[in-house]
Amino acid sequence: MADIDNKDQAEMDPADMEDVEEVEEDETGEDENSKARQLTVQMMQNPQILAALQERLDGLNGSPSGYMESLPKVVKRRVNALKNLQVKCTHIEAKFYEEVHELERKYAALYQPLFDKRSDIVKAAYEPTDEECEWKADEEEELTDEMKEKAKLEEEKKDEEKEDPKGIPEFWLTVFKNVDLLSDMLQEHDEPILKHLQDIKVKFSDPGQPMSFTLEFHFEPNDFFTNTVLTKTYKMRSEPDESDPFSFDGPEIMCCTGCTIDWTKGKNVTLKTIKKKQKHKGRGTVRTVTKTVPNDSFFNFFTPPEVPENGELDEDSEAVLAADFEIGHFIRERIVPRAVLYFTGEAIEDDDDDYDEEGEEADDEEGEEEADEENDPDYDPKKDAAPPAECKQQ
Repeated sequence: MADIDNKDQAEMDPADMEDVEEVEEDETGEDENSKARQLTVQMMQNPQILAALQERLDGLNGSPSGYMESLPKVVKRRVNALKNLQVKCTHIEAKFYEEVHELERKYAALYQPLFDKRSDIVKAAYEPTDEECEWKADEEEELTDEMKEKAKLEEEKKDEEKEDPKGIPEFWLTVFKNVDLLSDMLQEHDEPILKHLQDIKVKFSDPGQPMSFTLEFHFEPNDFFTNTVLTKTYKMRSEPDESDPFSFDGPEIMCCTGCTIDWTKGKNVTLKTIKKKQKHKGRGTVRTVTKTVPNDSFFNFFTPPEVPENGELDEDSEAVLAADFEIGHFIRERIVPRAVLYFTGEAIEDDDDDYDEEGEEADDEEGEEEADEENDPDYDPKKDAAPPAECKQQ
C-alpha cells in the first residue's frame, strides 16, 4: 500500500501538490489563529495582565517623538512663547476653581435646610406629612386601583403587627454597607456604633481662608464614646506648582486631620488586646504577656497618618492617604448630597450595568461557540440535544 501511495503521489501534477500544501497551510493557519484568539481572550480576562498592559501604555502615552529636537531654533523660541501662555492659562484655571469653591459654599447654604430636614426625618425629630410622603414608584404605574387598594390594606395590616419604628433605623449604616468604597472599611464591631450615626454634614472653609472642607459625623448619645460629633478636615490647594505648572489639574487635597475620640473604657474598637506565651530560655518557665495592638476599624478613618513638613512619606502611608483622600472626596461629592439614593440602592445602578456588560460578553462568546459548531461538517445537533426536562407537579 505504501508503494501505491508513493506512486500516486509521483503521478500527481506538481500544481495539485502545491494546492494540497496550500490547503494544509491554510488549515494550520486557521488553527493557529483560533488558538491565538483563545489566548487573547484569556489574557484580557486576567486583571494582572491588564494592569501590566495599562502601565505599559501609560508609559508610552505622551512620549516625545523627537520632532521637537529637530525644529529650528527660531521655531523652538516660538514654542516657548506658547508654553508661557499655557502657564498663564493654568493660573486663570486656578482662579476658576477658587470661584467654584465659593459657589459650592454659597449653594451649600441653600442645600442645608433640606439636609437638616432629612436628618430630622431619619432621627424621628420630624414626621413628614402624607403629601410629603407621596411617591409614584415605577412598578405602581401599571397597577389597577383595585390592586393598589389591596396592597395598601396588606401593608397597613403588616404595620399593625409590627412595632412602630422611629424615624429610619440604621439609615447611614445601610448607606455605608451599600457602597463598596465604604463597606470595605467596615468591621463587624463597627456596626453597633454606626447605628447611632444620625447625620453627616459638609462644612466649607470661610471666605478668605485657605481652601478646605470638613466632614462632620453626628452621633446620638451612645455607650461607645462621649463625642457627639467626630470631624475630619481636608486641606486643599488650587494653585499651580511653580516647579511644574503643567501638572495642575484642579484643586488637590494636600493633607487631612482627624479628631480625638473619647472612648468609653473597654469600648475602643480601634485597639485589641492579644495574649502571647513566652518561654524563659534558662529556666524553661512559661508566662503569658498581654499586649495592646491596633485593630481594623472604620474609626481609624479619624486618625490618618501625619504628613511631615518635608512632605515625604513611606509607601504604606502614601497608600493610606491616597485612599483616605478618595473616600473623603466621595463622601463630600456623592454620599452627602444623594444619601437616600445610596440607602435605597438606586445610586448604585452604574455598578449593576457593569455586571450586565460582562454577561453580554459571555453571551456573545457562547454565540460564537454555537456558530463554530454549526459550521463544523462533523457536528451532529442530535448528539448534543438535551433530554427533555421532567415535569414535576408542584
